[in-house]
Amino acid sequence: MKLSANAEKLINLLSENGYKAYAVGGCVRDDLLGMPEKDIDITTSAKPESVEEILKQNKIKVIETGLKHGTVTAVLYGEPYEITTFRKDGEYKDNRRPESVDFVDDVKEDLSRRDFTINAMAYNHNEGLIDLFGGKTDLEHRIIRAVGNADLRFKEDALRIMRALRFSATLCFAIEENTKKAIFENMHLLENIAYERIFTELKKLLVGDNAMQVLDEYREVIGVIIPELKPAFDCVQNNPWHIYNVYGHIIHAVDSAPTDEIIRLTMLLHDIGKPSVKTTDEKGIDHFKFHAPVGADIAKKVLKRFKVSNEIYDKVTTLIRYHQGVENVDDIRVKRWLAKIGEDYTRALFKVRISDLLAHNPEKIGYEVEKINELLQELEAIVAAGEAFKISDLAVNGNDLIALGYTGKTIGEKLKEILMLVVDNKLANDKDKIIAYLK
Repeated sequence: MKLSANAEKLINLLSENGYKAYAVGGCVRDDLLGMPEKDIDITTSAKPESVEEILKQNKIKVIETGLKHGTVTAVLYGEPYEITTFRKDGEYKDNRRPESVDFVDDVKEDLSRRDFTINAMAYNHNEGLIDLFGGKTDLEHRIIRAVGNADLRFKEDALRIMRALRFSATLCFAIEENTKKAIFENMHLLENIAYERIFTELKKLLVGDNAMQVLDEYREVIGVIIPELKPAFDCVQNNPWHIYNVYGHIIHAVDSAPTDEIIRLTMLLHDIGKPSVKTTDEKGIDHFKFHAPVGADIAKKVLKRFKVSNEIYDKVTTLIRYHQGVENVDDIRVKRWLAKIGEDYTRALFKVRISDLLAHNPEKIGYEVEKINELLQELEAIVAAGEAFKISDLAVNGNDLIALGYTGKTIGEKLKEILMLVVDNKLANDKDKIIAYLK
């Protein structure tokens, strides 16, 4: 394993002062997988105050990140490195965090408290790889296995359930049978975990190459964190446009989507309203009228519970609300959509529609997918040409209307009217022609 010069320097400083020190966890795993180096965490036998003293003696900036849990952060040439004292955890009472931690001298005790074997390896240049639980072998066999007793690991911290699913989705690893069994037996404990922490793992899961398989195999776990999806699990779609039930369609739509967090989250929730609006006609054909606005309202509740950012909330709910609005591809007016929801949202909406279509009956979708792709190209051409599709693009502004005698809210109303005339090519975006129209 090749560590960065900064990490080597920190480990060597601790070693020169008589302490054990190693790179640990995800950075070791990723290096063995040949993946790019991300954050390097360091574990050491030195107590936090000793780490601080050594760093300050060597004029290295120190941030007291979490002294109670043995962690300080060294900032070397602008790069942060967390350094944590070997520790063992005290009793877990809330399935989230230990009541206390005890500092220890043996790296084995520290590694034995970690979640999965692939994350329980340590390394330094002098001793090489410290792999006490078969993590390297599990990496080679592409397996996620809990360290020690899987049931105990998940009872200690139920978020590890979501981490297991996330690693399975992003690394395309299978979850070992005893670990899998313990996940299902303890999944209800996720109800004790802060939704923000769950959402952090869910976002990463959704953009994994193996996301569809995980969402399918562990749908009961997804049902714990998003119970609003449960009615979709076995909701049949007897309709010539569909070959999957609602949940099957949802996970295939996620799989078809670009690896963009917002679009994949949209696909996970886009048909969440279908079960509640389902009707069946006299021929036995199922229909789901108005499922988009209903789904958007359900998605609002889900996203509020996850305490997502305003950007995610607004974009996902908007895309869900309008995803049915681009079903009739021959009626889509790109500039109308640009004027309605803006450039970024329109581009995302077309990508959502393509992902949605690709999870339909493949015999039905060819023309629609081709057409939406053409509309995406048209959108880019409109943007590149600088054509007007928002009020600020117009050749006139509020001051021009005031000069003509318009006042109050009439100014805004007239500007919107002019914009739609320009968007529909009924009026040129030319100041003289617009003024003449207004007169």
